[in-house]
Amino acid sequence: MKTGTLLRLSAVLEAATGVALIAIPEVAARVLLGTTLSPSGIAVARVGGFALLSLGLSCLPGGEEVTPQAVRALFIYNLLAGVYLGYLRFGGGFDGFLLLPASILHALITLLMVRPAYKAIRRD
Repeated sequence: MKTGTLLRLSAVLEAATGVALIAIPEVAARVLLGTTLSPSGIAVARVGGFALLSLGLSCLPGGEEVTPQAVRALFIYNLLAGVYLGYLRFGGGFDGFLLLPASILHALITLLMVRPAYKAIRRD
């Protein structure tokens, strides 16, 4: 898979998740974590949604141009998100419908981004 395509896919997924967290944080929490949110949890989920939307939009490549900063940002995000979501599923006591698939998807994107991320780091 081309780096631009992979970056575009990852950026769009994060932006879409951000929109979901902003618009319907209760539903997002239910399908991802299998739990409900307190009022403060809703507020924090929306702020997290702002961050994911911003990350996705800022890393979305224009045309075929791929910046090393976008590659590094999405690589690190997917690595941390995959590990943490996996922890929540297997060690954190959460069992939402989308938790394991989300963890696997983040891990897969991370693996696909290892080489482009390495090249991005070497450019600097």
